[in-house]
Amino acid sequence: MDRKNQTPQGQIAQVVVEFLEVAISCIVFLKGFYPPRAFERRRYMNVVVQKALHPELTSYIHSVTFGLLPFIQKGLVERVVVIFYDKGHVPTEKFVFKLAVNQSYRSKLEEANLEFALRAFLIRLTVAEPVTRPLPRDGSWEVTAYFRSLPGDGDREAQLWIPTDAELWMQPPQITPIKSVSCDPLTMQLYLEHPSVTEPKEPPA
Repeated sequence: MDRKNQTPQGQIAQVVVEFLEVAISCIVFLKGFYPPRAFERRRYMNVVVQKALHPELTSYIHSVTFGLLPFIQKGLVERVVVIFYDKGHVPTEKFVFKLAVNQSYRSKLEEANLEFALRAFLIRLTVAEPVTRPLPRDGSWEVTAYFRSLPGDGDREAQLWIPTDAELWMQPPQITPIKSVSCDPLTMQLYLEHPSVTEPKEPPA
């Protein structure tokens, strides 16, 4: 996509969704949810990453991330979360990208600086396995977005998103920071969430 005629927020959002598409693919590879042959090594932002090969997996990650483009541009998206579930559809681990795009930013976007900041997240993801937890058997995963405010009822893109039915933890989660950056016009944090040790093993009836 040509970024020359976009607003700074549009340019930022385009870089962010391209980054999220790659980062989510790397997270799914990291967790070993699919066999290694479902991915291939690619270079992105001068970092070796794992890109999904399976058409359905690639399509899902692409449609989810690029479906967020107009909402990230407007500053509506607070968090993009990759959630891993057990067979009862209870979350066992969450990779959380918390982000904010400066809506007042009017200067020319220094894309190289923004990509340099985001590249650090990809590097940290490659060594993040020790702080993650083993996948439960017969589990599943999905990408969920949390909005600061909901788009208007007439927003066509908003109609593609549906409320999540994920179980909520009863106790505040354990948080493990992975990487954060504040590089005007973008602020982003990546951290892991795990259920508290005091979390009930079974949800209340």
